[in-house]
Amino acid sequence: MLRHLPNLITGLRVLLVWPVYWLILNSEFKLALLLAAVAGISDAVDGFLAKHFGWQSRLGGLLDPLADKLLLLAGFSALTMIGAIPVWFFALVIGRDVLIVCGAVAYHNLIGAFDAQPSKLSKLTTVVQILFVLEELLRLAWLPDIPGRQLLLLLSAALTLISGLHYVLVWSLRARRTLHERKSR
Repeated sequence: MLRHLPNLITGLRVLLVWPVYWLILNSEFKLALLLAAVAGISDAVDGFLAKHFGWQSRLGGLLDPLADKLLLLAGFSALTMIGAIPVWFFALVIGRDVLIVCGAVAYHNLIGAFDAQPSKLSKLTTVVQILFVLEELLRLAWLPDIPGRQLLLLLSAALTLISGLHYVLVWSLRARRTLHERKSR
């Protein structure tokens, strides 16, 4: 029974998406920051439990990144709607994710099954994006003049762009190699 605990925690994290979004839109930044922090802690806890006790599952492997993406989407879209972050940055983040999903669907349909494990660069990008959302909530809740805000925005944008290009390159080369191997047979 405990084996399903990480998935339950991840499911609860998904349930925090709408409240975080709503709280940001309604300028309840302190509570939004608190819920976002709870979501971040729950992400660490479910990951620890899954790895430490061997409670990893295919469902958890799909739910965990989905929960992260939904929370980031909620945070970025709400922060963009209230004018806290630039539209170009939101478009870059969404564009990268759409590119990855479309590439994965195309690869699956044209080439075959693939390993959906995120790259280390993608994981770093997600961490920096999460830090940026938390920084923005902290800025809006308590500290209007956080030093390094612009640097964190630019770092997050650069990593988003680079990791998107990295996925395109890696999966294009993998598709080319697979097609070449099929022709060689």
